[in-house]
Amino acid sequence: MNLIERAKNILASPKPEWLVIETESATPQSLLIGYVLPMAIIASIGKILTGLVWAGVFATYFVWAAIFGFISIIISFYISIYVIDMLAPTFASQKNLNKSAQLVAYSNTPNWIAGLLSFIPVIGWLLVVAGWIYSIYLFYIGLGPLKKTPEDKKVVYMIVAFIVMVAVLFIISAILMAIFGGMIGYGISNGSYNRFGM
Repeated sequence: MNLIERAKNILASPKPEWLVIETESATPQSLLIGYVLPMAIIASIGKILTGLVWAGVFATYFVWAAIFGFISIIISFYISIYVIDMLAPTFASQKNLNKSAQLVAYSNTPNWIAGLLSFIPVIGWLLVVAGWIYSIYLFYIGLGPLKKTPEDKKVVYMIVAFIVMVAVLFIISAILMAIFGGMIGYGISNGSYNRFGM
């Protein structure tokens, strides 16, 4: 199944799509190359478009933000799947790294699509919030088919996993900003904020 079809199905009809995903074989590496990387690029484009919409003011910042966002998605994908898989036995769930990778990759679809649309004035941030909420819902309904989580354990597992994924993403983003933040400041202070961020 190609990326567009998978994204469309997981967004429009998630319950039957999780059942299809459960029958598929995948690894963290195959999901990274075939799904997460393209989605990370899509989400990062939204930040660049935001810079362009704002008439190029401080466009360099948005280019760097897109790079940071891209790297953060990749790193947090790997960390999240390992943490979620380690947590599985605590919630009477199946410990299976490949299924954890599928769960993390596909449940983040609305979040990444919303990232692309975040450049839209006024409603962009609402779409980002909606994307996060729908991602949480997708994760919740995916726990049963993929991790074999009992019904009475789903909510707590989802909450803990979500907190972990958000914390990981913010920590990685903070580290990247601390490492490369000087480059952004240098570019802006030297007038490197034209429309194309050059």
